[in-house]
Amino acid sequence: MLIGTGGDWYCDICNPFQYATSIMGDPVQRKAHIKDATDFFDELSHGHLPAVSYLKPDSFGDGHPASSKLDIFEGIVQRVLDGLKAHPELAESTAFFITFDEGGGYYDSGYMQPLDFFGDGPRIPMIIVSPFTRGGHISHIYADHASFLKFIERNWHLKPLTARSRDNLPNPIAAPANLYMPLNSPAVSDLFDMFHFDRDQDHHDRDDNDR
Repeated sequence: MLIGTGGDWYCDICNPFQYATSIMGDPVQRKAHIKDATDFFDELSHGHLPAVSYLKPDSFGDGHPASSKLDIFEGIVQRVLDGLKAHPELAESTAFFITFDEGGGYYDSGYMQPLDFFGDGPRIPMIIVSPFTRGGHISHIYADHASFLKFIERNWHLKPLTARSRDNLPNPIAAPANLYMPLNSPAVSDLFDMFHFDRDQDHHDRDDNDR
């Protein structure tokens, strides 16, 4: 999904699904899944969304130093949060993942896994807003942008996007001395360590104990 004021703002390398033949090679899949950001916000304003949505701002709104400003990106994030807050029943079942394309060029002393021919890059911020996340939890398990795909595939019992994409990599086995450096490299997290999906059961158990 893209946001912008004109064609000049379109980022022709920023939509990962335009490189998947299973989507771009099928007119029905393209029509069903390649949408504009206005469609996303229209659905959000009516209190319903697809099971999974990728919202990718274009060059004008992505916070990238070369073409945007961080507060514009923050405004888009705030708009999504406000939309969820306006529909509590939707917010109760939603996990909102917020991340960046790059780390801004700053030096990073963190370990970078040689995942494949393209390697991997410096760490970037990633925040999950959801009633199912573990409040105040900071994950030290090695993750990657492909971790979002791994999460989706595990949660909905789907196969990897392709036979050679990073979502085929296993979950990391953390080294005792350095949780961020997997013993079974190359490996990337599916982000499930950041969630608490038995939350509702815990609530029922507490209610039963209070009676």
